[in-house]
Order: sequence, then C-alpha cells, then structure tokens
Amino acid sequence: MRRVQRVLGVSERRACKVLGQPRTTQREEPKPSTFEKRLVARIIELACQFGRYGYRRITALLKREGLPVNHKRVQRIWRREGLKVPRKQPKRGRLWLSDGSCIRLRPEHRDHVWSYDFVFDRTHDGRPLRMLTIIDEYTRECLAIEVARRLNADDVLEALERLFIERGVPGHIRSDNGPELTAIAIREWLARLDVRTLFIEPGSPWENGYNESFNGKLRDELLDREIFYTLEEARVLIGWWRDEYNHFRPHSSLGYRPPAPETRMPAEARFAPLSQPRQAWELAPATS
Repeated sequence: MRRVQRVLGVSERRACKVLGQPRTTQREEPKPSTFEKRLVARIIELACQFGRYGYRRITALLKREGLPVNHKRVQRIWRREGLKVPRKQPKRGRLWLSDGSCIRLRPEHRDHVWSYDFVFDRTHDGRPLRMLTIIDEYTRECLAIEVARRLNADDVLEALERLFIERGVPGHIRSDNGPELTAIAIREWLARLDVRTLFIEPGSPWENGYNESFNGKLRDELLDREIFYTLEEARVLIGWWRDEYNHFRPHSSLGYRPPAPETRMPAEARFAPLSQPRQAWELAPATS
C-alpha cells in the first residue's frame, strides 16, 4: 500500500477506497496464531529428535499426532526455519553403556520372500562389529539384527532357526553369494524345509535392493551417528533403532506408515465388565 502511495502520489484513504480495503488492514501488524507457533515448535522438536527425517516424514508424524497439516505447509515452515537434513553428521558418544530368479520374483504376501545380508562397523577401540540383518520384503519389517564380533554360517543357521520357530517358514530367501550365506549346511537345511534360495549375481547388490535399502537406512540413521564403546552398547542401541524402525518410523513406500505398527486396546475395553454393552468404536484397537 505504501508503495502505491509513493508511485501514484495518492493518500492512504483514497487508495483503500479504490481497492475496497479497510484502512485498519494496512495498519495492523499480522500476528501469527497460537497454533502456528505450536506447529513450528513441534516441527523443530521433531527435526532435532529425528535428524535424518525430511519434511515429508515429519508431516507423517504430525498427522499421526492429529495435527491438521499437509506437506506443503510443513515444507514452507521447514524452509523458513532453515531446517534441512545434513549430508554428514559427526558420530556422538553416549554417556551410558542360485536359480537366477531373484530379479523376476517379487514378494506377493507376508513371509513370501525374506532377504538377509551383513553390515560392518567398528567400536570406538577399532574392533570389528558384524551385523546380520533379516527383513521381510513385502512388509519391509526388520525381522532381526544379529550383532557380534564375528558371525559365521552356524550363527546364520541359529538366527534363521529362531525366526522360523517364531514366524513360520518363508517361501524364499534372497541373499548375495557370501560364503556364510552359501554354505552347504545352510543350503541343505533350507532345502529340507522347502525354502527356495535366491542368490543374486556376483557384484550386483542392486538385485538385493530391499535389504540394501534397509542397510543404507541403518547406516545413515544410526551407525554414522553413534559411537559404540562396547559390544553390549551396540546391541542395545541397534535393538532400540530396530524397534523404532518397525513400529514408529514412517515408511514412504507404505504410505508413510511404519512396517509393523503396534495396536493397543483402549483401557475402557480392557477393564469394562463383560455384561456391559459396548459401542463398536470401543472394541476397535487403536493404532499407535
């Protein structure tokens, strides 16, 4: 408005009359709403807590909390506040403790195709850490992360046996051609259980894309940010991260839902007398 006055040389009263605007709108300073302040504070809080999440995942978390926002609004605030996902972050210390069908086959249901692979890291003293990651390709759920100084074929067999007892036997297992994963003992044991093995081509990690993607997230969100002083500390932190990944972390390919969301029954439904009639909404489990 003031620019119009300077260019045209007219008074504020006349300019407002021509434009059909009340003069008070030109004099009152805009005041951000209380909701806007709360929203900005919550976005900054989540960005600090989950340093590797972008604005889309932050939007999914805000919607999960019941806030009426969309990704465009969060993106505007994200840029205005100067938030971004840094390319590199320094590690920090805690103060406490072969049939060639792998390319063509795509998972069609839960426990149809599992995949596993190894991830390497080191503790603060330079000693090696080895992790065996096992995921369900259909649900994207991380089934297990075994952490040890050394892992061999016997350890792989033990981890698979425990998962088979807990979840049942999958139809296929996809892996690379590492000696621990192609051992004769493992192949014979899987054949007896009628589990088909899918070995990728040597030097083609993209053929095991689901697991490679998961391992990249594990390294980006945890291993590159944490200093592990002991093996037990690594196991605890990696276990916590796996629990967050399965039950809390929004997954873009799943519509920004976690791979295995937890369900909880409301207290009213748990403790109400059985003779008391209940409404339909009281019987439905709430998704966290």
